[in-house]
Amino acid sequence: MIKAILIDDEPLARSIVAEYLQHYPTISIVQECGDGFEGVKAIAQHQPDLIFLDVQMPKINGFEMLELLDTQPAVIFTTAFDEYAMKAFEAHAVDYLLKPFSKERFDKAVKKWMEQYEKKDGKASIESLVETASHSPEQHNRVVVKTGTKIRIIPTHEIHYLEADDDYVKIHTADGSYLKKKTMGYFEDVLDKTQFVRVHRSFIVQIQQVTRIEPYEKENHLAILKSGAKVPISKSGYPKLKSILGI
Repeated sequence: MIKAILIDDEPLARSIVAEYLQHYPTISIVQECGDGFEGVKAIAQHQPDLIFLDVQMPKINGFEMLELLDTQPAVIFTTAFDEYAMKAFEAHAVDYLLKPFSKERFDKAVKKWMEQYEKKDGKASIESLVETASHSPEQHNRVVVKTGTKIRIIPTHEIHYLEADDDYVKIHTADGSYLKKKTMGYFEDVLDKTQFVRVHRSFIVQIQQVTRIEPYEKENHLAILKSGAKVPISKSGYPKLKSILGI
């Protein structure tokens, strides 16, 4: 039996998908979720083969929810018109259902997925889609992280600095540090360049947090932050920080 989860904040939209799925006896709906927080927990619990996922939801959107998963299930997206999402879907040949959708269009999407499922194909395209979608302007003002079973939304203005940590980036805030499976290059690209500067191969700092700069070993320096944290500044990072600080 194929296990499916429906994740959409609109009960009517979920009921339509559930009704259409009645024509597929090999697909069983194991849970319905009204937001991405519930979705993350349900996916961890049930390990579904397929999820039907709305993009625009309260709390966290569908793309942000997918970033929090340890393993990626197959996804058929259901969404109202969103230009950025449409471009992302088309770039990665991922199927989506544009609301309102007919049973014929639904059947086409499910049959396409079932062909991929039999070939054990399709997950790589979802992972690359999530990476592309994470550059959406909507996601530039916050970072969504998971610690244990808890999900936290961090507005970027609360970030003091970021630090490379193997395959993760450690996000330092006043409330503590959080790990996100992204690269330093990703954050350097998406964060506001008037507020954040990469001062070292392994560090990005929010300029509002810098209280002073001190010399440190040869031609290197340290940025002393309001929290008292000391962030190393490389030889190449020093002129970039001076320029953005106007000194």
